[in-house]
Amino acid sequence: MDFTGSGDPQRTVELLWGVPAPPRRGPKPKLSVDDIAATTLGIADGDGLAAVTLRRVADELGVTAMSLYGYVPGKAELLDLLADRAWRDYPMPDDGDSGWRDRIEAVARANWLIYQQHPWLLQIATSRPLLGPNHTAKYDYELRAVDGIGLGDLDMDLIVGLVNDYVRGAARSAAESAAAESDTGLTDQQWWERVAPALARVLDPARYPTAVRVGHTAGAEYEAAYDPARAFDFGLQRLLDGLHLYIDRFRPPGG
Repeated sequence: MDFTGSGDPQRTVELLWGVPAPPRRGPKPKLSVDDIAATTLGIADGDGLAAVTLRRVADELGVTAMSLYGYVPGKAELLDLLADRAWRDYPMPDDGDSGWRDRIEAVARANWLIYQQHPWLLQIATSRPLLGPNHTAKYDYELRAVDGIGLGDLDMDLIVGLVNDYVRGAARSAAESAAAESDTGLTDQQWWERVAPALARVLDPARYPTAVRVGHTAGAEYEAAYDPARAFDFGLQRLLDGLHLYIDRFRPPGG
């Protein structure tokens, strides 16, 4: 697991926010920070986070690794640039006329979409917030989904955090499900055909009647042991139901 905010704080913030580096002698820089971030994004999306190194990025850009250090001091700063660049794709439609529930659902689905597009983001811990402009814009947009309905600032932050945590967990399960097939070379159906005969010899339906009944029903419905998209949709609606009770209980009348 990598962590955001692990590099030099001053240089990281400058790179993320486009603060020009101090002038230096020598030829004019050939690259922009956005060039570097976009190239790194292509590597991560194509080959995964493990493929992201300064040498690989330099090769893709047609420069030496040593020259790339003139732009980005190290991998920690590069990962922050990469992560913030990925969140640039976060959709932020103008949905001010809709109710808070629709807005929060849109927030959740926007996060789900980004994790489907960039699953490697799940390998970067964000307990220390990513301080770039794209992630900051995302946070601001998400807070506006519950602004003006009578909640305090801390409640707003906690609700956004709750929704983001739920989506990240659901997205991780979806990514693991997808990786199981690609890494093992077996679909869920093929895997089940291999293990079912062995399981049938030891599993007593009379001893585990509920598990056998429900497992059979779910497996027949999903054609797999697990349906990530369906689980996400179900969980999201239950989360919104719970928030509805909380918001109606604690916000002022007419809020």
